[in-house]
Amino acid sequence: MSNKVLVLPGDGIGPEIVAEAVKVLDVLATEFDLDINLDNGLIGGAAIDATGNPLPDETLKNARYADAILLGAVGGPKWESLDIAIRPEKGLLKIRSELDLFANLRPALTAPQLVEASALRSEVVSGLDIMIVRELTGGIYFGQPRGIRELENGEKQGFNTLIYSESEIRRIGHVAFEAAMKRDRRVCSIDKANVLEATELWRDVMDEVAKDYPDVELSHMYVDNAAMQLVRTPKQFDVMVTTNMFGDILSDLASMLTGSIGMLPSASLDKEGKGMYEPIHGSAPDIAGQNIANPLATILSVAMMLRYSLGEEKQAERVEQAVDAVLTAGYRTPDIYSEGEGMRKVGTIEMGDAVVAALKG
Repeated sequence: MSNKVLVLPGDGIGPEIVAEAVKVLDVLATEFDLDINLDNGLIGGAAIDATGNPLPDETLKNARYADAILLGAVGGPKWESLDIAIRPEKGLLKIRSELDLFANLRPALTAPQLVEASALRSEVVSGLDIMIVRELTGGIYFGQPRGIRELENGEKQGFNTLIYSESEIRRIGHVAFEAAMKRDRRVCSIDKANVLEATELWRDVMDEVAKDYPDVELSHMYVDNAAMQLVRTPKQFDVMVTTNMFGDILSDLASMLTGSIGMLPSASLDKEGKGMYEPIHGSAPDIAGQNIANPLATILSVAMMLRYSLGEEKQAERVEQAVDAVLTAGYRTPDIYSEGEGMRKVGTIEMGDAVVAALKG
């Protein structure tokens, strides 16, 4: 039976980068017998423009039936004047919640060809390989009550709720420890337990989960220190596990260690391994339509999709090897380009074509 993949290009540069990832999937299907069926849907601002809803019922229905979802990006200034309840980002949060995609895996690796593109010294980032495990369907992004209210004195007050249940923490903890078992067997749990009770519980539950993994070393770190340590000595980390908001911030910080946010993929998984795959960057509307966005994070998200949800390890390796070959050959989109012998500045489409050519050999 064909693997069903729902493709959600979204907004901004989303359609451009997803188009290059789809080219890769097409080549795998025609040249390497990948049995896959692609369907397209609307999400975010594009969905608002077409239906008035950032996550139409049809998109959600098709997402439930799909084996995996490939997402571009959502949002942009065009929709920022809308009520917060119907902005593009609400479509993204809702699909994560409705499909219970609670485990967000964000690898931060420095490709050897891009060491010089990092903002840090080469000796600091060379060989960097971190897996950030972010809880994705709880915490302050989903906690209730929330809103903006008017006080008795007429002043407005915004409020959000940071809330985590023991079971939510436990299940993301197991994902992190299972990931560590396949790596260097070290987990660093990131919290703010000195001031936030919700993350005091987080720390306690992580200690309990650790008892099921005696071969994995568990450490704890406050989020402010973790941000500093990621810049100071990032290679001290193996697997980092943290809350929704902290993970959102730290993974973007980690992306700059690798040279560009345009290089990093992500997977958002449910308990069965079904997932939504997307680059960690946003919709970048300021560069949309200019053929300069880096599609490699999206293409590498395809590799994660093949590995984690579709069970196609060999196909995943083909994609990763093709990206490696393209970087070795000197192809660079503007975000990772620097002057040097053999360097070739290319656009979004050209980079996708280069990966396709490398796949075909």
